[in-house]
Amino acid sequence: MKLNPVEHLNELVWGERLRNQGVLGRVASSILRYLYAVLRDVFSGQLNMRAMSLVYTTLLSIVPLLAFSFSILKGFGIHRQLERRMYVLLEPLGDKGVEITDRIMALVHNVNGGVLGGISLAFFIWTAVSMVQKVEESFNYVWYVSKPRSFARRFTEYMFVLLIGPLVIVIALGMITGLQNQAVIQYLLQNDIVGPLFVATSKLTPYLLVAGVFTFLYWFMPNTRVRISSAMIGGLAGGFIWASMVIIFTTFVVNAARTQAVYASFAIAIITLIWLYLNWIVLLIGSQLAFYYQNPAYMPLGRRDPQLSNSMRERLALNIMVLVGQAFRDPQQSLGVQAMSEEMKIPSLTLWPIAAELEKNALLTTNEKDELLPGRDLARIRLRDIIEVVRSQGETGSFQEPHWEHHVDGLGQKLDDAVSATIGEVTLSDLLDDVEKAGGAGSAAGDGHTVDED
Repeated sequence: MKLNPVEHLNELVWGERLRNQGVLGRVASSILRYLYAVLRDVFSGQLNMRAMSLVYTTLLSIVPLLAFSFSILKGFGIHRQLERRMYVLLEPLGDKGVEITDRIMALVHNVNGGVLGGISLAFFIWTAVSMVQKVEESFNYVWYVSKPRSFARRFTEYMFVLLIGPLVIVIALGMITGLQNQAVIQYLLQNDIVGPLFVATSKLTPYLLVAGVFTFLYWFMPNTRVRISSAMIGGLAGGFIWASMVIIFTTFVVNAARTQAVYASFAIAIITLIWLYLNWIVLLIGSQLAFYYQNPAYMPLGRRDPQLSNSMRERLALNIMVLVGQAFRDPQQSLGVQAMSEEMKIPSLTLWPIAAELEKNALLTTNEKDELLPGRDLARIRLRDIIEVVRSQGETGSFQEPHWEHHVDGLGQKLDDAVSATIGEVTLSDLLDDVEKAGGAGSAAGDGHTVDED
């Protein structure tokens, strides 16, 4: 059978032909798979849309964020260092970048407690926090997380980042500058052998600092557990892409005289928007790479909405409740959706809708740490109640009761009766007792009170 070009490409990327060519083949295959997966996600449009949304949020939040940061640093007397670094951020824009930075800094210096009233100050703080929230939502999308942090966690952790982040960056920059001024470093710089290495390292420092910031964001921002190795891979890749993008964009700005002539005074605004968009899309691409490094099984599939059969939904609902019941009985255990996802080898994006339906029907509840708990006493949760949630609730297709053909309606009723007869009045507590007697959750479907007996 002749393959079309798309099938040829898929066979090359996901097949074993390249991987069978030795070490170089395996390396080339891995790079090709990551590249294919990320480009597919970028061209699908969702990452672009979220990057553009972050550009809009940045325009609203840049002054409040900087004002907040400067007010913190001013208390330590080191705000001037951050101000000098602000000019480096927009350096690829050339002279226009200096002009934009001057205007932004003028706005920041005008923001103080005497100028702003209570309502205006609250609006500025809300705008700064909403910026961080938007970033979290974008990272949660990349990491297949459908539930954000709770309000209490969001407020405390966001404020921690806003308070400590600028201080850490300035201290790091100060340490780097201080090291360069040390006599030992100066001596090494003058050495013919070691000197070039130090010069090259000093030139890489800004990019390594960007990679470090990216790594922290990839580790901290998603509302899920991200391994530090995955965050570092994404941070290094994102830092490399960002460094390459800076060189390309700077060249573009230098040679964009025609664009500036056509758009006149609007050129600076357009170039700034493009620059912000490129920064955000690079940040999201690095996060996507970190996700695929931690979850390589997702690479061939990409982002597809889960399509579950009724049988799968029933088993998921029962398994969710069993795991929650086991964790509840053990005082040393706690269970969240992410931990359950890892236990069951199923994406959290698939589990959340079913967990939400169970919570809506008072079979589950969550505490302030987003841990799952039984909604009521285990002996009062019947298995038929769990099955009922996913078998007969949640329809959104019809506003009226459908008119069934008589024989079909009768057959459907017999199926419902058969399920009820199989489960009877067995409760979640009974099922957990069977699991404990059998020695593990894996035996729950085959002993005692089961739902799979035919």
